[in-house]
Amino acid sequence: MSYEKGQLDVEWTPIEQEAARATKVLHPTETLPVPAQRRVVAVANQKGGVGKTTSTVNIAAALALRGLKVLVIDLDPQGNASTALGVDHHSNTPSVYEVLLGEISIADAAAVSTQSDNLVCIPATIDLAGSEIELVSMAARETRLKEALSTEALDHLQADYVFIDCPPSLGLLTVNALVAAQEVLIPIQCEYYALEGLGQLLNNIELVKAHLNPSLRVSTILLTMYDGRTKLADQVTSEVRGHFGDLVLRTVIPRSVKVSEAPGYGQTVLAYDPGSRGAMSYLDAAREMAVRGANGETG
Repeated sequence: MSYEKGQLDVEWTPIEQEAARATKVLHPTETLPVPAQRRVVAVANQKGGVGKTTSTVNIAAALALRGLKVLVIDLDPQGNASTALGVDHHSNTPSVYEVLLGEISIADAAAVSTQSDNLVCIPATIDLAGSEIELVSMAARETRLKEALSTEALDHLQADYVFIDCPPSLGLLTVNALVAAQEVLIPIQCEYYALEGLGQLLNNIELVKAHLNPSLRVSTILLTMYDGRTKLADQVTSEVRGHFGDLVLRTVIPRSVKVSEAPGYGQTVLAYDPGSRGAMSYLDAAREMAVRGANGETG
């Protein structure tokens, strides 16, 4: 990268390039389009370690930094999304657990993230770990989250996007997310066994669609942990694109130490290292999702 300064053609160093990218992320000049209608997206994959929570919080943060109102619902008892968004989730904190039990509204549990004033999170506490057992005996157990996410409740929070971070399982919490959502985003890592178990998830989505939520659809596939040094990553990418076609985002998330480190500091990678390749990739993925949503291209 170079620019003319007087009569000289000055080359930018890698550090200067990264600083310029960071400035672009933290002080954006662009705004992303508001979706044609509010998008409620369940981020699901019962396979652990595929970048599900990481993708949820970073795409949400990228959309929020570009002017959109975003709500993240942490439905994973581990509470990693809450941690990454800088939201308190110790025991006795108003959380999604009380929302599912019908004790409080989503407005009562919502907390503004440290990443952006446009980003709100409903945290998960350790109490959520036993909720699946408690929900079994409740009436309308599969629709508890859907009832909480009423149009009026989401209008109150002025949410353009709602992301539901599902646990790495196909239990009752994930079913609640699928019933409440309109769309499913599936992160798939570019590694061996990437598609293992995916058939079961797709079958469950079809079951929920047939019996509980006819409007549900898989709208987005996101390839994560891409390592361009390996042939395997390219093979997996080609296989996924060949199978899912236009559902796969053009943007691919690279394997990145910075992306892995960020949650340990209670941050998204966009806050932790905004000039990194990982941050720029999630920003590109969010932009692609926003443009698709504005154009009505959501599955």
